[in-house]
Amino acid sequence: MSISLHLSAQEDLFGPSEHKEARHGFILNGNVGHDLPGGDMAQRFENSWRLGPALLYKTKSNWLFGAKFDFIVGKNVNEDSLMINIRDKYQTYSKNLFQFINNDGQRIGVPVYERGYAVGLSAGKIFNTTKLHPDNGIVVLTSVGFMQHRINIFDKDKSVMSLRGQYLKGYDRLANGIFVEQYLGYMYFSKSRLINFTLGADLLVGFTQGRRDYLYDVMRPDHTKRLDVLFGLRAGWFIPMFKRSSEDMMFE
Repeated sequence: MSISLHLSAQEDLFGPSEHKEARHGFILNGNVGHDLPGGDMAQRFENSWRLGPALLYKTKSNWLFGAKFDFIVGKNVNEDSLMINIRDKYQTYSKNLFQFINNDGQRIGVPVYERGYAVGLSAGKIFNTTKLHPDNGIVVLTSVGFMQHRINIFDKDKSVMSLRGQYLKGYDRLANGIFVEQYLGYMYFSKSRLINFTLGADLLVGFTQGRRDYLYDVMRPDHTKRLDVLFGLRAGWFIPMFKRSSEDMMFE
């Protein structure tokens, strides 16, 4: 106890007695981001959210390596021709609700949403900005992987015969392919290990392709190559699982 008090008093008067070393170990992330679409993505969808986990390993020299998984969720769909051959021709235009005459002859509303995911491997580095906190700093992180998105047609009660089973594949505009993502932000690790977060900007570029052999509403196959872009702001909270140094155990 006396050693701990003496070192604490010495640091208060004269600052830290020596340069602290960066820690190393695993980091478990939970991320959320709000994206604006670009390229071909903007022609089909509007603003969306990405959320999901990531697992990184941080070295003593502040290099980062790991993997990530993001769900992509959005509300509005901009495909004017979507299900035009089976939806109610008297419906009021909506970007996320289409009306049909169901099997009982009643007019019902079927919502549509953007749904997708992106899974990949990540590598990057934290550029330390202060010697007092060697783990904190500006982070540059690059990810490469596989992404997929489609239009989710949510006929909850299965009351429209033309939207059952395999028929849905003729309308959902499934597309997938590889993506490259660049994240630039700031990473903060607290001394208590309770408040740890990252904030920054994110750019994802997907080189995707339509994957349906036939679209019923426009009567053609969909193997079109696409350039799908998502640009947004991202925040993350994480749990560091750093290896404890002998110095931490001696003076805690």
